Amino acid sequence: MNKAELVAAIAQKAELSKKDSEKALKSFVDVVSAELQKGGKVQLVGFGTFETVKRAERKGQNPQTKKVITIPASNAPKFKAGKALKEAVNTKPAKGKKK
Repeated sequence: MNKAELVAAIAQKAELSKKDSEKALKSFVDVVSAELQKGGKVQLVGFGTFETVKRAERKGQNPQTKKVITIPASNAPKFKAGKALKEAVNTKPAKGKKK
């Protein structure tokens, strides 16, 4: 599912216009991104938790030149699925419906 399909699905499910659904999705992404930039986390009970993890500086290798390089330390976004989402993913869909 791409962004346009997600916006359309949200619009249909929430009975909103596609324009309002796109604004809501953009706002969600912006708020989560801003919180992660500050080092915080966003917990949605049953769905999951968005947070950042620190990656230490490490050595790597350029695959073209085989030269050893230093990969700098960084923060990476992480999503941990909640119990309800895990259960929903592992439940078989009703007959006649796609996964």
